[in-house]
Amino acid sequence: MSDSKIREVKDLKPEVIKRICDYMQGAVYCWCKNKEEKWFSARDLFGGENFNWSGTPMIKLFDKHKSKGKTDDSAIKGAGKDAGWILKKVLNEDKRNFETKKGDLVRKYRWIK
Repeated sequence: MSDSKIREVKDLKPEVIKRICDYMQGAVYCWCKNKEEKWFSARDLFGGENFNWSGTPMIKLFDKHKSKGKTDDSAIKGAGKDAGWILKKVLNEDKRNFETKKGDLVRKYRWIK
């Protein structure tokens, strides 16, 4: 993967970050199994049809931003950015290899089989 900087998401307990990472790892495994060499982003895994994070560890990202007094729209954007940073960390720590590129205003990844 690229050597670009990986940022830590702040204001969440380490055990919450760990649960989010585990949840994301599962989503990545599912994508790689079913979509193999197709490009993906955090938006593909956790947006669109998967936008409702209720009942998942991901909701803590939204809650963090809401607790700071942000509007729903602003909290959603902030949570999406946090999700992107955590996904980058998850993929960087994965034993498999991924390539990365920027496209459509987001960072995209692809499993190198």
